[in-house]
Amino acid sequence: MSTGRSAWVALFAAVVGLVGFAPAAEDAKPPAAPAAAPAEVESGFEVVRHADIAYRTDPAADKERHKLDVYVPKGCKDFPVVFFVHGGSWKSGNKNLYVAVGNTFAKLGLGVVITNYRLSPQVKHPAHVEDVARAFAWTCANIGRYGGRPDRVFACGHSAGGHLVSLLATDPTYLKAENRSPSDIAGVIAISGVYRILHDFRLFHSVFGPDEEVCRRASPINHVSGKLPPFLIAYADSDYPQLDTMAEDMYAALKKGNHPATLLKLKDRNHFTIILKVIDPSDPLHRALLQFVGK
Repeated sequence: MSTGRSAWVALFAAVVGLVGFAPAAEDAKPPAAPAAAPAEVESGFEVVRHADIAYRTDPAADKERHKLDVYVPKGCKDFPVVFFVHGGSWKSGNKNLYVAVGNTFAKLGLGVVITNYRLSPQVKHPAHVEDVARAFAWTCANIGRYGGRPDRVFACGHSAGGHLVSLLATDPTYLKAENRSPSDIAGVIAISGVYRILHDFRLFHSVFGPDEEVCRRASPINHVSGKLPPFLIAYADSDYPQLDTMAEDMYAALKKGNHPATLLKLKDRNHFTIILKVIDPSDPLHRALLQFVGK
């Protein structure tokens, strides 16, 4: 099996093992793997992975969930950085499942930071976004030591991760607690994200609870005001129900407020394959991401 195909298969196995956002997630079935995996970029930079870096070190820190990985192109300096937050309904997922994402984009000359965060039911909102804020602040403070530009850190997330990076960018509360602000985010890449938390939707209750005001404040779409980073919002044409409408509504809210935003609907994709295919150089989201970060 080629290196490119093995990387794709590993990412496929990882993502379909997660429970995504869906009205009936327990009944959802992962898509069948396509016959041909995307080809890996054959040329590019050698990648150095710095694994299991603790971004929180106080006595109460979680030894697994408060860690992140840094992928960098060897020998490069002053490169943009993609700060990636995994999905999994705020209940599952791990940075180690996205090695192919880190390797793919670092090979192209980007820095990639992939973070863990605490998961439900062990914690409830806002613990997840508080962790993401802490990890993002660590990235801004430390990525220069690895060659990256702290003023060019892009927050990217898939599914629940798309919700978390969008909330991070629109509600300044969480970054303010880390002596940072949304102005430190060079741009947001939200992939099949959740932009409205519904208080009467039972699948959200174990994460956010049923309180209407808590869910309203946890919804990125309700914080679209002031000066915000540019957004690249992507969703699949066969995404989970409501995610397409949420993406379009979030885009409309951003445009109404004169915030820079791009909406990308991916054809022949679903909630799983939209992130699986992002490592494919021919994928429209892959190309849009590179253009968005300026590579």
